Amino acid sequence: MTALGRVLIIAGSDSGGGAGIQADIKTVTALGGYAATALTAVTVQNTLGVTGVHTVPRNVIAAQAHAVLSDIGADAIKTGMLGDVATVELVAEILDETVAPAVIDPVMVAKGGASLLAQAAVAAVRDRLVRRAALLTPNAPEAEALTGLEVATTDDLRRAGEALLEAGARAVLMKGGHVPGDRVVDILMTHDGETVFEGERIDSRHTHGTGCTLASACAVGLAQGLPLTAAVARAWDYVHEAMLRAPGFGAGHGPLDHGWPLRGKA
Repeated sequence: MTALGRVLIIAGSDSGGGAGIQADIKTVTALGGYAATALTAVTVQNTLGVTGVHTVPRNVIAAQAHAVLSDIGADAIKTGMLGDVATVELVAEILDETVAPAVIDPVMVAKGGASLLAQAAVAAVRDRLVRRAALLTPNAPEAEALTGLEVATTDDLRRAGEALLEAGARAVLMKGGHVPGDRVVDILMTHDGETVFEGERIDSRHTHGTGCTLASACAVGLAQGLPLTAAVARAWDYVHEAMLRAPGFGAGHGPLDHGWPLRGKA
């Protein structure tokens, strides 16, 4: 039997429920884990986009995280929307207080194009969080921002991944969804080698929250004691099926079906 696995999620809220901390909680729960949270921001959004962002005070973010860690504990920590330099620095401090592996999703832009990370904070993520990541999960634009390298091909993904490993990340999952082509290629890279996850591109507008969902699925796998490659493989399959089963809600970038394992694959 797979261990429950406690995941502390430090991220922003998505009122539409498709991404952010809502997607994180759904994912961790659907894969058999236990989700706890430290909320960094409240966003006003639906499938059409983000129309408001209200940040949580830094001391309140810290208090949430410490309340969880001092009592419930965490087997893994997952970070999402952090917003500004002060919050990035705070999260770096929190990560130093625990031995739990951290899955860092360097969230920068919402699916509809709204900025979720101040430009000044990109350097803070690069300098303070990358080297604290047991697993870093950037998409192509995020990899470009963190490395300064152009990422337009799968080979570019590898070069950026190598740069991020050199910057201190223990592992990187380089996501190829933004790279053109009929097939999507994601590459899990460590200092010991790489594993490629590849599949047909799903032609759908219902892709909101895929990054949050994938990172949380990886985090709960690590929290449950799965080896890194097995955790990522299970996460990749989970997200793929959740995209195929998207319920079709909303007029814009719709959500996935996070709860599909509860109903089985049939």
